[in-house]
Order: sequence, then C-alpha cells, then structure tokens
Amino acid sequence: MNNKIFEQLKITSLEGIYPIGEDSELLSSALFIPKNASCLDLGCGTGIQGITMAKQGAKKITFGDINPNALENARINVLQNHVKTRVSFVQTDVFSNVSESFDVIAFNPPYVPSDDIQWIETDGGKKGRKILDRFLETVSDHLSPAGEVFFLQTSLNGTKKTEEILRKKGFRFEIICRQKLFFEELLVFHAQKNPKPADIRKQKK
Repeated sequence: MNNKIFEQLKITSLEGIYPIGEDSELLSSALFIPKNASCLDLGCGTGIQGITMAKQGAKKITFGDINPNALENARINVLQNHVKTRVSFVQTDVFSNVSESFDVIAFNPPYVPSDDIQWIETDGGKKGRKILDRFLETVSDHLSPAGEVFFLQTSLNGTKKTEEILRKKGFRFEIICRQKLFFEELLVFHAQKNPKPADIRKQKK
C-alpha cells in the first residue's frame, strides 16, 4: 500500500517531539482504514498516523501518548489539517489509560536499543523491544472482534520474535511494507483478530 496522504499534510513538530522521518512516513503510507472505523494512534507524537486515518474516513480517532507535549502537538496538527473526524486525546503509557476497544490501532514504538529508557520518544529498552513487547502482550484486549493493528519495527529488534508473539496471540498477520536503510530495514506489520478469509488484504512488498 502506498497512499501518500502524508505528503499532503501540514505537520508541525514541536521542540522535543519525535519528528517525522522514514519510519513515520512508511507507517503512514501503509495504513488502509475501513470507512467509519474507530481508531487509536498510539504513541501519536505529531499525530501523523491519526490524521492519516481521519483523511481515509475514520469516524473517531483517539490520540494517545505518554508525553503531554506530544498530545498538544497532535492537537495543533489536527486543527491545521482541518480534521473533521471526532477526536480525543489521552495521556497513556502504552495502554495504561486506555479502556475502550478500537477497529484499528496504529503504533510506531520507540525502538532504539538502550539499557535504560531515558528518551521516551526513541529508547526501546533492552534489544529495543521493551515497549513493543508490552504493546503486543495486550493489544488484542483493545481491539474490536475483527480489529486490525498496524505497527512498525526495525529488523534489528528481531522480527521472528514478533511473529512468534503474534501467532501465540492468535493473530493473522503479514509484513506489508519494507524500507531498507543503511544499517537496518524498517518493516510494517498488519495483524488482525478473527479475520474473515478476505479480510487480510494482500499488499505488494
């Protein structure tokens, strides 16, 4: 999938908020959202994923981030991109303050390997998987019966482990986008709970 909606957006990045880079653009370009879906942009940062969802016809977007400044940044970008979808904002550490379920969840987790998480926008803890693994462990609890999730991962953090967790949790999944960088490959996973046979839409890699 290559929707390129992000190229038409006006996105402001406030100081200290993770700026849009190859990873954010890759995830945004991979999103395909059912009309009238309820969506969560988790770790929203500038809000690019949620705004992309809105432009594709989502009826409700929740922007979630541990950093209150990121939520303010997302509010700014929602306004300047004239998002008419119903929106809400929640300060949350992964799903700590999220109680509802969604049709679609998008997540670009911090993935830089680090002994301690000092920079919440980039540090992913041991092997860069600490935040990703927390997300994968509980994401199914926050999806509607046939809910879908899109998330980004770097090849440096072990895609086989991700696939093992998804299988264990009963997801049907595929890698729908890839982008090779100098020392890594960025990957976008699309996973779904309880899919009908035609629900996982094949995409060009």
